[in-house]
Amino acid sequence: MSGRARIGLLFGSFNPVHIGHLILAEHFATRTDLAEVWFVVSPHSPFKEVADLLPERERLRLVELAVAGNPRLRAEDIEFGLPRPSYTIATLDALRLRHPAHDFVLLMGADNLPGLPRWQESARLLAEVDIYIYPRPGTALPALTLFSRVQVMKAPLLDISATSIRANLRAGHSIRYLVTDAVAEVLMAQKSYL
Repeated sequence: MSGRARIGLLFGSFNPVHIGHLILAEHFATRTDLAEVWFVVSPHSPFKEVADLLPERERLRLVELAVAGNPRLRAEDIEFGLPRPSYTIATLDALRLRHPAHDFVLLMGADNLPGLPRWQESARLLAEVDIYIYPRPGTALPALTLFSRVQVMKAPLLDISATSIRANLRAGHSIRYLVTDAVAEVLMAQKSYL
């Protein structure tokens, strides 16, 4: 890559990573100005319970398996070395130090936008970073007047959730086509979430 590459950051626990995440990342990596999309695996989101999370390294490994062979997608573990819970602004600062030649863009579901002003150092975040918002089923977009660097992007509207995949695994139902074959193989072999 020459010049400053724009890298999309898709944050999440990826518990587990699923086809909806991959379709979304591929869409942004191939249909926008982004050179790549990085899956930032969060050890612990300040907005989520820890109890149902697979260990962080296992979730990272599943993301690595899911994106293998796609040079525009990558798993990123930078939050594993940061204080917890993980705050987006601290992660961005760490990524900028590690990759000074890149410009980072946050990829965010429309359902997260209304709560953004309550995030750690939200004013700084909103001033420094472009944010691409994608639609979420059943979520209306708030007025964007407060968010000068936010752009609403067209993206596939997918109603696939990690919660339902975990429930399917517990019930002994198929998760085929909800996750990649490589991810399904590991989840089934390790009896994850049972």
